[in-house]
Amino acid sequence: MGTGPRKTILVACGTAIATSTVVAKAIEEYMQDRGHNVVTRQCKASEIKSMLSGIDMVVTTTQVPDDLGVPVIKTLAFLTGIGKEAVLEDIIKTLKL
Repeated sequence: MGTGPRKTILVACGTAIATSTVVAKAIEEYMQDRGHNVVTRQCKASEIKSMLSGIDMVVTTTQVPDDLGVPVIKTLAFLTGIGKEAVLEDIIKTLKL
């Protein structure tokens, strides 16, 4: 897979079922296609603080606390398709991949 250390992205939505699965899959596929070493984990928004260990970024479709200590991208682009590529590129820039 990609060069450099693997980055871990926590994907959070309201229930950690359908929405986070769609977002996580889209992120992983996009990054793999570009040779970036990224893995995703999924959780409910209410679980974020307990799952931050080893996380480099949070991508969420819902409100989350501001004080997580890692970059947070809040977006509905993966659900609407509008601006999805821009968000994926923003993830790459933020993680310095």
